[in-house]
Amino acid sequence: MGSIHDPGELTELEQPSFDEFQRQTSLMTSCTLLWKELSDHINSLEQNLLKQSETLKRKIKTLDSETKASLDSLKKRELSIVDSVKIALSRVESNTKAAMRTLSDDVEENPDGEVDNGDGLLQHLKSSCLKMEAKEFWNLVTGKKKEIDLLREKIPAALSECIDPARFVMEAISEVFPVDKRGNEGGSDLAWACVLILESLIPVVVDPVIGKSRMLVTPSMKEQAKEIAETWKKSLEERGGIENVKTPDVHTFLQHLVTFGIVKKEDLEFYRKLVVASAWRKQMPKLAVSLGLGDQMPDMIEELISKGQQLDAVHFTYEVGLVDKFPPVPLLKAFLRDAKKAASSILDDPINTGRAAQLAARKEQSALRAVIKCIEEYKLEAEFSPENLKKRLEQLEKPKTEKRKPVVVPPNKRTRASNGGPMPPAKAGRLTNAYVSSFPAPSPFVRSPSHTQYPTPVPGYPSPPPAMYGSRSPPTNPYAYSPEAAPPHLAGPYPGAPMNYPAYGGYGNGLAPAYQQAYYR
Repeated sequence: MGSIHDPGELTELEQPSFDEFQRQTSLMTSCTLLWKELSDHINSLEQNLLKQSETLKRKIKTLDSETKASLDSLKKRELSIVDSVKIALSRVESNTKAAMRTLSDDVEENPDGEVDNGDGLLQHLKSSCLKMEAKEFWNLVTGKKKEIDLLREKIPAALSECIDPARFVMEAISEVFPVDKRGNEGGSDLAWACVLILESLIPVVVDPVIGKSRMLVTPSMKEQAKEIAETWKKSLEERGGIENVKTPDVHTFLQHLVTFGIVKKEDLEFYRKLVVASAWRKQMPKLAVSLGLGDQMPDMIEELISKGQQLDAVHFTYEVGLVDKFPPVPLLKAFLRDAKKAASSILDDPINTGRAAQLAARKEQSALRAVIKCIEEYKLEAEFSPENLKKRLEQLEKPKTEKRKPVVVPPNKRTRASNGGPMPPAKAGRLTNAYVSSFPAPSPFVRSPSHTQYPTPVPGYPSPPPAMYGSRSPPTNPYAYSPEAAPPHLAGPYPGAPMNYPAYGGYGNGLAPAYQQAYYR
């Protein structure tokens, strides 16, 4: 019988191997890593869900607040209609009474359109508005360009007297906008008057309850304003496009859009090009914001800088509050450097050598004045002192001041040998504007070859006044023959002047005039 194995005794087959141990260790490590990876993934999903939930809650909250604000605004607008209508009706009633009173009283009119003070100007403007005389109003405004500040103050009050201010303004400026109807007879640019009237209309048509969010312009007038804008855009192509249109016309068009609230989102790129092309205009930054170009301002500022219009870029920067992104002082210094380079290029231009210095000085002076004004306007003295700029400006203006000083010419004391009168300048022939005869100088003794000599010489003809020296145009022959001035025995037989005589020789006498002897020595 075989022996029975002790259960506690391990046989060779039952002993664990090292490979099995490593396999099991590797399996446990893999499970641990997988569990950790799975846990991290689950935690990441939970975090993303929480973030999305918070974002969704915020959006819902924002939407609720916007919905509430919109509903409140609609309710306010609905309730304000009654008040706005009451205000409009009371204004119409008061305007009607004022118009009737004006017509009955027959307000005195000044045919020359001149007024003594602001009250008189306002009276004339109101009279035109009450009568809805757009042509008379236009003539009065365009005739007062020198009083533009006073007009800016009085026109809104006058336009408020109109029954339909929007219609009145469009009729008033229709002579030059959207197309100048004056033709070839048109003289000065009147776009300034259009802009002034359109700006003055805004406070008149703003809703008195809500404000600028609602303009009191009738739908028919708004449609007419849109047609005017389209007409201007079509005429722009006929005038050569954006590059060739005048900046005042662009300003009028953009102000027209803002005043009547007819800005189109699909035309924003077109508006952007117009604004950049006329960026030097003072009101362009504000107009750009009103046109809805606020989001495009950084790109517009960079475009202006790339074109060398750093000064205009500074104005746009302050309008939209991008001073930190576009510091003004480096831009102003770059503008001055470009101006100096341009002045140097003018000096090197061989075409304008005569006026090169003057043109270069003007270029630099203009840049200096603009930068100094910008520094003072935006209070940049601490960062960029204008003192050195002012000194440089004085240096450039000094030669111009010296040229204006009168030149004192000492009196000429030379006298004629014959009668003691003043002699012509000793170097009159060297003057650039002195008259130089094309005839040869006469000999000291000139005789007539065709007439008998007389014992007594004939007196010489009166000498011309000394003012002839230095004259720009050649003087007439002071010794032309005249029968009335000749001696009696020579007056009859000669119908015309003798021929082939020297320029200053005496006629028939033995001696040349005394002043010639002294002058030609």
